[in-house]
Amino acid sequence: MRLRNRILVALVGSPILLWVLLGLPPIFTPVFVALLAMVASYEASRALGVKHLRIQAYSMVLSAGIPFWVYFGEGQLPALIAMLLYVGLLFMEALPSNYAVKVSSIGAVFFFSVFIPYFLSSLVRINALPLRLCYILVPLIIPFMSDACAMFSGMLFGKRKLAPGISPKKTLEGSIGGLAGGTLAALLYGLIIGHIMGVEVHFAALLIYGCLGSAVSQIGDLSFSYVKRQNGIKDFGDIFPGHGGVLDRFDSVIFCAPFIEVLIMVLPAFTS
Repeated sequence: MRLRNRILVALVGSPILLWVLLGLPPIFTPVFVALLAMVASYEASRALGVKHLRIQAYSMVLSAGIPFWVYFGEGQLPALIAMLLYVGLLFMEALPSNYAVKVSSIGAVFFFSVFIPYFLSSLVRINALPLRLCYILVPLIIPFMSDACAMFSGMLFGKRKLAPGISPKKTLEGSIGGLAGGTLAALLYGLIIGHIMGVEVHFAALLIYGCLGSAVSQIGDLSFSYVKRQNGIKDFGDIFPGHGGVLDRFDSVIFCAPFIEVLIMVLPAFTS
């Protein structure tokens, strides 16, 4: 049942994702990222045991604003004002709470409310590049294909546990299958884009994108699994049947997207 739901979500969600990123103007990318970030921030705060509604609301607003801040140039003054307001509001909730609002909770919520949307906002910056139509799907295809190939490889060949204390179902064989799948997906994507867009494709760069991007994606997956296990939850949410919440589905993308952005800057895979 879970596998069938995962496949159905992929069949329905993939065309929507393609339409948003390729069919709509770039301004819709921060809108999309902001929606993801808001939900992810809420899921993270709930997983961490923070049930204070106003703190959750402040964090969601901040998370939603970061993608637009990135889109409009990452100005220092707006960032400073936003951080002052956000931190001030958090402590305004904490000070009269008679220590019910823990400093550790404030720190954890702050951490997740900033790093998740900022890392996801790599999609915004990538979609502003001159060859955006060539690059924008790369930080999604690699982690998604790596995840799918790791799952099927683990189901078929998995014997040795990869990290039993963090994610009991993950195996070494599945991890290797994920690396192979992510790498192959990057190379096949290069073949297709080169044909469609008429750009020069650097397959050595795509090989690095796929291999290292898959490894980083798996680290992201394990990192958020660590958060779940430490807090005694199975999934962050239930928005996507068979997957869980936004953080369950996009955990690997959160790590992979900024890594791919760095690679694009230092080792371009496509040139006109």
